Amino acid sequence: MALVIDGKRCTARLSLGALAELEEGLGEASLVGLVERFEASRFASRDVIALLGAGLRGGGAEITDADLAQAKIEGGPMAAAKAAAELLARAFVVPQ
Repeated sequence: MALVIDGKRCTARLSLGALAELEEGLGEASLVGLVERFEASRFASRDVIALLGAGLRGGGAEITDADLAQAKIEGGPMAAAKAAAELLARAFVVPQ
């Protein structure tokens, strides 16, 4: 999936390493808890930043969560939250 951050198109994907980074960074025993938070709309802005940051790094970008928190994401915070949820959902889709 693509995001425009500070005017630059970036690719985001949740690799296995990015998923492991999320578990550790968000203090979740598994990603199921994070998925449940997004499904119930109980996610925090730090969840969005962590998801997008891990996904962007999984897609090859060199960006820290701190830099991402200060960046301009095209579409604003709601677009960022939607992208994070979509990124998480795509990580658990079984290929056909």
